[in-house]
Amino acid sequence: MSSVDGPVSEGALPAPTGPLNEYRARIAAGELKHDPAQALAVEKLQSLHKALMEYEPRSGPVGWKERFGLERRRENPPQGLYFYGGVGRGKSMLMDMFFDDAPVKRKRRVHFHAFMQQVHIRLNEYRKFKGREADPIPPVAEQIAAEAALLCFDEFQVTDIADAMILSRLFKVLFEKGVVVVTTSNRPPCDLYKNGLQREAFLPFIDLVEEKMDLLQLDGKLDYRLEHMRQLNVYLFPDDGEARAKLEEAFVTLTHGARPHAATIPVQGRDVAVPKAAQGVAMVQFADICGRPLGPADYLELARRFHTLIIPSIPQMGPDNKDMAHRFVTLIDAMYEGHVKLICSAAVGPMDLYVAGEGSFEFERTASRLVEMQSESYMELGHEKRGG
Repeated sequence: MSSVDGPVSEGALPAPTGPLNEYRARIAAGELKHDPAQALAVEKLQSLHKALMEYEPRSGPVGWKERFGLERRRENPPQGLYFYGGVGRGKSMLMDMFFDDAPVKRKRRVHFHAFMQQVHIRLNEYRKFKGREADPIPPVAEQIAAEAALLCFDEFQVTDIADAMILSRLFKVLFEKGVVVVTTSNRPPCDLYKNGLQREAFLPFIDLVEEKMDLLQLDGKLDYRLEHMRQLNVYLFPDDGEARAKLEEAFVTLTHGARPHAATIPVQGRDVAVPKAAQGVAMVQFADICGRPLGPADYLELARRFHTLIIPSIPQMGPDNKDMAHRFVTLIDAMYEGHVKLICSAAVGPMDLYVAGEGSFEFERTASRLVEMQSESYMELGHEKRGG
């Protein structure tokens, strides 16, 4: 699977230290400010890190060391962790700190939406192989459990009825197989799938989460993402080496130095490649995002998946670039509706990007939005993850 789908990490384990050491180091280096809510979350993650050092779901026969009492493993899985709070609270950053050093050979970190897309693909493949009457959920869950003993989900949310109707049974098997789950979310479990169709069938999943996972609210007055944004010049021109260097710095700042990865976003049976992403921030070249035949569905999914897009090298467009200009309009519309933040470098200012050519009059609205998207009032808007 692609990196956005959360490849399983296996192999020799590094010498474990845990997220607490990393968190303290970043505070000492001035990269983070001490935050009581974050500190409590890190303590919880550190406790789980320690418990995982003594735990591994049994995937085979008892080894000779265990048989003769020379090695003991924790039999019961430790409680997972579900921490939630508003945007900009550092949830994804803390998840990365925990996952990178988690002392588990089989582990997987994945955006929850991407995980569920992969689950539905597996369910459909099982039905094709075994017949429409076969129940695919237990075997698919067992397959997932065999691949990863630790599942870390980013941005756990449920908006789709197809997901809601299978989550309870899917996760019941995962927990029975000893899988430990850690997840971030913008809302507590009791608010998941709120007002959704047939929600009563979803309620057992909420009970399961509250039984198998510790809940922790990560809240506070300081929005770290907004604080960083306020310090950035988000529309840079002209597009020169200095501007592009500042975009690279912005990526590092907004992701707290997290290791970037290439992402593949599935949209209606095709894939949209994002060469550089981390913690809800994506950097993609203008030519790749507007020079290729992408459409509204692609841009809506990008706007749903990422809270910030960094786009280097937006050119001044003219009659020969009308298709590119039209795609840019569609992209900005999707970002604007989803309150996605834009950081970019461009050849000219917003009002001069497309002054001649088919649709140039309509482009004035896009130019106006580009100006508004630089304002503090826009920066303060929360990310709207529209769609499924």
